[in-house]
Amino acid sequence: MTSFIKYAENSDFSIYNIPFGVAVFGQEYIACATRIGDMVIDLATLYDFGYLNDIDGLTDNVFEAYTLNEFIELGKPVTSAVRLRLQELLLEGSALSADNKSIDECFYSLDQVKMMMPVHVPNYTDFYSSIEHATNVGKMFRDPANALLPNWKHLPVGYHGRASSIVVSGTDIIRPKGQMKPADADKPVFGPCKQLDFELEMAFIVNKNTEMGESITTAQAEDAIFGMVIFNDWSARDIQSWEYVPLGPFLGKNFGSSVSPWVVTLEALNRFRTVSPVQEPEVLDYLKFDGDKNYDINLEVYIQPENGTETLISQSNYKYMYWNMAQQLAHHTVNGCNVEVGDMYASGTISGENPRSFGSMLELTWRGQNPLELDNDGERKFIEDNDTVIMRGFAEKDGIRVGFGEVTGKILPAI
Repeated sequence: MTSFIKYAENSDFSIYNIPFGVAVFGQEYIACATRIGDMVIDLATLYDFGYLNDIDGLTDNVFEAYTLNEFIELGKPVTSAVRLRLQELLLEGSALSADNKSIDECFYSLDQVKMMMPVHVPNYTDFYSSIEHATNVGKMFRDPANALLPNWKHLPVGYHGRASSIVVSGTDIIRPKGQMKPADADKPVFGPCKQLDFELEMAFIVNKNTEMGESITTAQAEDAIFGMVIFNDWSARDIQSWEYVPLGPFLGKNFGSSVSPWVVTLEALNRFRTVSPVQEPEVLDYLKFDGDKNYDINLEVYIQPENGTETLISQSNYKYMYWNMAQQLAHHTVNGCNVEVGDMYASGTISGENPRSFGSMLELTWRGQNPLELDNDGERKFIEDNDTVIMRGFAEKDGIRVGFGEVTGKILPAI
């Protein structure tokens, strides 16, 4: 497919992508959007021009909303049809390509828009689904010979997080304060976190509401998943290590999480499916699945000090995940837990076997023992004030690239 909008060969936002987000256009109004190359398209105005209003099930201009929730709640038959229509409209020789008035009023360059949170997130769950990450953490904090807890290979471990502090890329994060217990102290102290970390994750967003008592099977899961974003689960390691027993993360996690602004649909990622890791021992029946449920998505993490240059510190891949999205959602709902449109489910830190593929400073520096050297900017054991963490993700196969852009967050001093 060739679009009448020209873009770089390595653009994340090719004609094969067609992601969805929410933008402030020209500092004037908010509407749902899509992107191709470096052009952002106002879907509300495109609908008003008649290009989308004949799609079955799309009876109102849901693109005038401040979030994607109303649109994605229409379900896959509608959202997939909209995506395919947008692809057709963006092709060379389409009716839209010759409609200069619509192009002038619907198409904006990146510097003319500001991206918003793409969805309202009613509920947020964070999983712990990378076997390499879980093993590394187990070696550091428990018995290296028995790094994984007994339940880990039997179910997708997770916890319910704080939805209100999930923010869109570009939002500054203030260094959290809390209780910490230094190794050489006999009681805790209070103050700013000294071991601030990122966690390289991805998250999926659901498109339906269910009733209490209802479950979603692994076979049904993908129909309930609209798409994915890159997710940075900021973590205060020193606060977390003191508080997490016996109930898990609390203040060490809930101060902020950052997401990329464009939601990439599962349909756009279909060509990048790959085989899942072998799961031993065999899982229980409700966690069994058919087909390829993992996705080959390249992930990168950079640190940029204030007024400094970016240093690439991690290269990982979403295909490493031991537990896949279908299993995560099936387990989450097997007890009858109801889900809501816009719910966000993060993968947990994504690490591979190679140390370069570790998805957190905790692992990359092995709890600060092996500092990372930055390009011309000193070294880091953890994230320092005024550092910006940048995560990027893309899939590429047979000359076709579909990406997520980036999620960035700058750490400001504690207040």
